Amino acid sequence: MRILFAIAHYYKPKAGFYGSQRADPRPRVEALSACIASLHQHFGARQGLLDPPRRQLTETNGQWRSAIEVAVCTTGEDHLVAALPQGLFRHHATKAEAPLLGYECHAVLRDGLEKFDYFVFLEDDILVNDPAFFQKLAWFAELGGDRALLQPNRYELSHEDRVHKLYIDCNLLNPGLSEPYQNIAVRPKLQGRVLNQKIQLQRVNNPHAGCFFLNQKQMRKWAAEPYFLDRATDFGGPLESAATLGIMRCFECYKPARENAAFLEVAHLHPRYLGRYIELADAPPFKFKVLNPNG
Repeated sequence: MRILFAIAHYYKPKAGFYGSQRADPRPRVEALSACIASLHQHFGARQGLLDPPRRQLTETNGQWRSAIEVAVCTTGEDHLVAALPQGLFRHHATKAEAPLLGYECHAVLRDGLEKFDYFVFLEDDILVNDPAFFQKLAWFAELGGDRALLQPNRYELSHEDRVHKLYIDCNLLNPGLSEPYQNIAVRPKLQGRVLNQKIQLQRVNNPHAGCFFLNQKQMRKWAAEPYFLDRATDFGGPLESAATLGIMRCFECYKPARENAAFLEVAHLHPRYLGRYIELADAPPFKFKVLNPNG
């Protein structure tokens, strides 16, 4: 299997809600370095098992290893590419407007259509660390067909807060943001079995996860749509739209249901909600209040 990853990376310190705007660059470097390294560690070819009798390594995970390419897309000088581990990615420099950088990633994915089997967009603080991730996507494609797209649940971790793991992409306060682009009443639920466990998958009004994963048929279908690369900003804003609007227009988007949310998930490496944007109550049912996102 051949996988192309396109990562939108931007850094320009100023006060703001996004990790790309924080004053200290080190957490951003650490997050993007972990993002890139994890792709090679879990999906790349350089995986081995110690063989002490022969004093050598033997290859492992031959069924799951892939040929991968990682493109880090930037604009101008507003990036931290020089501080990243070299040799694990190619730098795709652009002059795009910063909020629309994600659309440059879409172009990179389209240009790889004849060379790859999967096409992945990632924001630069997303960690994918499930070696069976693409096998799960292939299983879902057999279940729902290529018109359906399974999005992961995105989570943050803490060992200090009221919850240790928080899934952050919840239902929209304003469902009208996505209603013009999808009808979640169409095939609202799918169900299958994996490892003798029943897996529930459901249409959601917020398919955002800061990433998406398309097989070749899906990428080809999307790239042929008239709205591909239209640089629309109608879903939340330009960053959210680059990650979500196009796929929401083109596919029936699902996520694993709450009962089995971890079936397909990615980590958000810059905690935005736990201890920063929300404050949880001291006792169940742990209601929360919204804090100053710039604080």
